[in-house]
Amino acid sequence: MMKRFIALVLAGLMMLSLAACGNGEKDTKLDGADASEPLNKDDVITMMVESAASWPVREDWKIWEYMQEGSGATLNIHAVPGTDAVSKYPLMFADRENLPDIIAFGVSSEHTPYAGEGIIALDDLTEYMPNYNAWLESLTEEQYDLAVKTRKRADGKVYYTPGTGREGKTRMRAWLYREDIFKKHNLKAPETFDELYEVCKELKAIYPDSYPFCTRTLNYLLNIPGSSFDKWWRYGAYYDFDDGQWRWGATEDTALEVVTFYKKLIDEKLMPADTATLKPSAWDELILTDRGFIFPHLQLRIDYFNQLAQQNGNSEFKTQAMVPPVANTDKGVAMVERGDVEMIGFSITDTGRADGIANAAKFIDWMYTDEAMELVSWGKEGETYEVVNGKKQFITDENGTLPNTMYGFQLYGTFCRLDPLAAEALQTETTLESEDLVVEHTLPNYPVTLWLDFNDEEQDIIDMYNTGIATYTEQMLLKFMLGQEPLSNFDTFRETLKEMGVDEVLKAYESAYSRVK
Repeated sequence: MMKRFIALVLAGLMMLSLAACGNGEKDTKLDGADASEPLNKDDVITMMVESAASWPVREDWKIWEYMQEGSGATLNIHAVPGTDAVSKYPLMFADRENLPDIIAFGVSSEHTPYAGEGIIALDDLTEYMPNYNAWLESLTEEQYDLAVKTRKRADGKVYYTPGTGREGKTRMRAWLYREDIFKKHNLKAPETFDELYEVCKELKAIYPDSYPFCTRTLNYLLNIPGSSFDKWWRYGAYYDFDDGQWRWGATEDTALEVVTFYKKLIDEKLMPADTATLKPSAWDELILTDRGFIFPHLQLRIDYFNQLAQQNGNSEFKTQAMVPPVANTDKGVAMVERGDVEMIGFSITDTGRADGIANAAKFIDWMYTDEAMELVSWGKEGETYEVVNGKKQFITDENGTLPNTMYGFQLYGTFCRLDPLAAEALQTETTLESEDLVVEHTLPNYPVTLWLDFNDEEQDIIDMYNTGIATYTEQMLLKFMLGQEPLSNFDTFRETLKEMGVDEVLKAYESAYSRVK
């Protein structure tokens, strides 16, 4: 984590750029005099939008037409491939006068280095944002914690628009399994880790070339199922919401229990030995060729795998969610960590143009109106959706093209608030079958480490210790699971982590969290 270093370099570049154009002002001041004036077509707002490989931005999307019509402004959309965007940001922010008015980031972490260093806090534009303010006031405490608190930076301000409407619809974690295979062989979905082990052995006997437990990356292998061993556990830093303590998961007994279980699966070839580095294509192949049957991952993988299998002619294939099994500990729960925080949002840049900043704020403010929510969620009846038996449904073509691909709905730069029913309309019946089960077995709090921001002093500590500790943690956990390091050395591993400065890192986390919890 190099936020402070990046910010210092960025600040230096910006100072050089501003000096070159003869402008010594760093922060643009708005007096609010034009706050009540509505936007019109002469108000041109430039917006940079990340273009995802799966859904490349198109100029003819209906969403741009609707956003202009609803807000009153003229949008000038600049699409940048997502793979190029991060490398472009430092140079963009060094050239203040050529910054777009608004940047639609793909994930919230991308804006962090520029918060207060080229991006203006929404808190400093409240005169221009009455609808945004009203929306904030309407949120329940739980909604506020999930949508707004997770956007706050170290100074307590929000620089990246919060979003709602897709909670429980995207990025939910779940334990998934091949329901068709289990039914075919009269197998019962495991409720405990003992049962998980036994059913993996049964599947291995039926499918000798298989790896019945089959997920990928350490995050999905350790963090997602971690609560099966200990409610809030993650293998690195984590916050225990029950007792209010910060911990480093790898130093705890739970870590030994986790790696011991996975070592047993690897030793008996019930799980791929290269799980942590397994490529997506190789993982897909295992699942789609009846060689992988149980996998904690994203709920949206239900549709992903089912559609791929059906395209390949396997009409019987069915991935579905199951109740998370619980490990044989007194701390485990049948839950997975929460992951449905909205990633997409907008930031308003400090271009030095007061009128441009004011117009950008007014546009963002419009996005929080009920009118905007309806328009960017569904579009217009007869054009993008129709009402069938009293229920809205998107209009698609004869090829069944997805509404986001056809119209641009629910993609980068297209919403702040969404109608939850519109998000649901993009899901298949199979996914909707499991929705209540997945939500019921999801922890109520989003992991703090995934959004927490540090001040300079805390960041210095993180930069000094965290990378080395995190790398050592991952390397050793893998070695224990693979048998390259004997489990008898686990206590030595824990002591080494403490010597490397784990307690100092946790103090930095505690300090940062104390400002926002």
